[in-house]
Amino acid sequence: MGSAKHTELGAFLRSRRARIRPADVGFVHGPRRRVPGLRRDEVAQLAGASVDYYNELERGAGSQPSEQMLAALARALRLSADERDYLYRLAGRPVPAHGGPASHVHPGMLDLLSRLTATPAQVITDLHVTLVQNPPAVALLGDHSGFRGARASFVHRWFTDPAARQLYPEADHEQQSRAFVADLRAAAARRDAKDTEAASMIGVLLDASPRFAALWAEHEVGLRRDDRKRLVHPTLGLIEVNCLSLFSEDGRQRLLWFTPAVGTGSAGLLDLLAVLGTQDVTGPVG
Repeated sequence: MGSAKHTELGAFLRSRRARIRPADVGFVHGPRRRVPGLRRDEVAQLAGASVDYYNELERGAGSQPSEQMLAALARALRLSADERDYLYRLAGRPVPAHGGPASHVHPGMLDLLSRLTATPAQVITDLHVTLVQNPPAVALLGDHSGFRGARASFVHRWFTDPAARQLYPEADHEQQSRAFVADLRAAAARRDAKDTEAASMIGVLLDASPRFAALWAEHEVGLRRDDRKRLVHPTLGLIEVNCLSLFSEDGRQRLLWFTPAVGTGSAGLLDLLAVLGTQDVTGPVG
């Protein structure tokens, strides 16, 4: 990366860091705070980077940041879509296409997600690619950040990888399969006619999964706005939750959050998630 752009990258990061109020991202604004906005160590924490590495970036030194790190910084600093694109260009990286794991997350959704500290929540695309999860969601559902390519979509994994279906009891698989297909048909129809991402995913699934092809031929359609789900946790067992959705204006992203189903013991089980911590995703990541 050229030194001029590297220097500009550091200046841009400093300017974006200075404008964020600590309380906006869950930090306490104590009396000893001597800088406007966030400290460097706080940005590093939010982005999952080491403090030394982030300090190097702001100084205009160090190695070229990866696309995954840039996506994490864009989310940590609540960048707009244009600011996110500018960050990638300064770093000499290609701007990610919409829909992938590095897609820009609307700052408003990130703000809501950061406030749901004790409630499992995540932001996904309309094709069920997970963009960001809070720690309780990772504990409940597993860490979905490592999937790439077609497998980044949970719908794709659901129909092509039996391990993905272990998240639900076998008795619920047919219901979930139908719901995923109906939701995908509704999401694809809301996209521009020239969009190829959804069409490509549907084509791959039609070839890869006879069950998907059979359900697709039934032409059922319906967005998943709220569901009652039974989830299988590897340690806690069956957890019944309500899954609620908040859609972005263009319908491309959804904030999902999970609350205990009334009349079950799920409230106590969700409380235990904080003690148990994160779980591994079943099946290979790639």
